Order: sequence, then C-alpha cells, then structure tokens
Amino acid sequence: MPPSDKSIPLSHIGATVTIIIWGVTFIASKILLDTFSTIEILVLRFTIGVIVLTIVDAIRTRAEKERKRLSMKDEITFFFAGVSGVALYYMMETVALTKTSASNVGILVSLAPITTAALALIWLKEERFYISYLYGFIIAFIGVYLVITNGSELEGFSAAGDMIAVLGTFAWASYSLILKRIDTGKYHIITYTKKILMYGLIVLIPFGYLSGFDITPSDFTLQNIFLLLIFLGIGASALCFMLWNYAVDHLGVYKASAYIYASPLVTLVTAGVVLHEPITLHAVIGSVCIIGGLYLSEHRFSLKRVKA
Repeated sequence: MPPSDKSIPLSHIGATVTIIIWGVTFIASKILLDTFSTIEILVLRFTIGVIVLTIVDAIRTRAEKERKRLSMKDEITFFFAGVSGVALYYMMETVALTKTSASNVGILVSLAPITTAALALIWLKEERFYISYLYGFIIAFIGVYLVITNGSELEGFSAAGDMIAVLGTFAWASYSLILKRIDTGKYHIITYTKKILMYGLIVLIPFGYLSGFDITPSDFTLQNIFLLLIFLGIGASALCFMLWNYAVDHLGVYKASAYIYASPLVTLVTAGVVLHEPITLHAVIGSVCIIGGLYLSEHRFSLKRVKA
C-alpha cells in the first residue's frame, strides 16, 4: 500500500507509542513475576489481547457489514507471522533469560534492527537500503549497550543463552518481513493483527502447559495484578501490535525497526521513576547515542544510496 501524506506522521506516532509502551512492559512484567512465571504472563497477556481484538473486530465487521472469507494462502501467512513474531520470539527471549544474564539478553535482542536489515536485503527487494541506516543502527546499538550496562560490567555470557537470544532477533526479523507479504488493502489491520496474535497464542499454550501452569483465582485478587495484566493484554499486545503493523506497512521495515533501539531508553527512564533505579553517566551518553542513531536512520542526508 503506497503511504499517504497522513499515514507517514501517524506511522511515526504509532511506532513511538508502541516503543514507549513496550519499554514499560519490562517494569510491569518484573512486578508480575512475583506472582506468575514468565510463560504464564505471556499466555495471559496474549489471551487478553486476542479476546479484545476478536470482540472489536466482530463489532467492526458487523457495523461495516463486511463478509470477507480468508483464503488458505492468507491464513498460512498469518500463521507464520504469529509463530515468528509472537511464539518464537517471546519463547526464545524467555528461554534465553534462564540461561544467560538479563543484560546480555537485552543487548542481544536489540540486534533486531540489524538482523532485520540483513534479511530484508536478501528477501525484500521492493525496499531500498540506505547507508545512513547502517550508521544509525551502529550508533544506536552502542547507545543500547551503554544504557543496559548502565556503567557496570556484563555478568559474563552463556553460549547457549546468547545464541538463543540472537536467534530470537531473527524470529522478529522474519515477522517484519512476513508483514510486508500481507495484503493490507484487502484485510483490516484489526483482522490480521487478531489472526497473528491468535496463531501465536495457539503455539504458546502447549509450551506453557509443558512448563507447568500454576495459576489460581486468588492470584488475580492481589493489588494491581489485574490492572497490570490488562495493560499488557490490551495496551502492549492488542494495541501495540496493531500500531507496529501499521508502522511497518507505511514506514517500511528499515525505518520501523530502528525504533526498537529506543525501548531500553524508555525502560531506563521508567525504572528510574518507578523503581528508583540509579541512572549513570554511561546511561545518559547511551541515551544520546540512541536518539542520534534514530535520527540518522530516519534521515538520508546526501549519503550514497545502496540498492537492495
């Protein structure tokens, strides 16, 4: 779909809102981990997201009197998008956290824009890659490293855990590329986002079952638990996936992916305000690098163009 004059600024706003919310989810999840396991949080949040999107989509289709049957080819596309962007990405991130340090995972997961660009150069011929994207990615990644380490040394590494974290970035990159294969002129964004989350949840549930669920009704009576789950389910899942899908559709894979670098920055600020965690000079310098890298990624200047 060719971007309109209005879609570009809306896409930037959508990507910004998404990254802000996703940056805050780390804090919300950290609080919820006192009650639930990581996989339980994932299943609960995506269940809420699917339910909400299903209801909204049903209301929309009834109001618009839409009677559109999905082809098997499109269903397969939605399935693989859900498997890569929801199930595989989040499962790999979860497993990686059990095998290596959180700081390692945070840094390696931030490689997603670079792995996305690498795959896009091979598989996405309709989008051009500019050398300014690469410069911006490198500067922003340095900023991510400074923000996440926050002046301290890394806790070491685990070959298995670090490799799983890197593979997770390829899962997210695959999701971004699959999104470009969806006919957004044919399907409403609510419809295909609902499908993507639904298929991802279907794959997540068996993984969660094997990991062992231990959820009781009393868990939801604890203070703020229900509100945090609603935030993750409606805000971070249903709303953010729609906004992100919209951004990728109108901005393209390269520009949208660059926003991922800002997530650690949001987490840093939120952790400082909510959890009163210290912010060091390293983090401040890293924040400047992230903002500078994002700016460079969004502006081509007069740098030489590289054709994909």
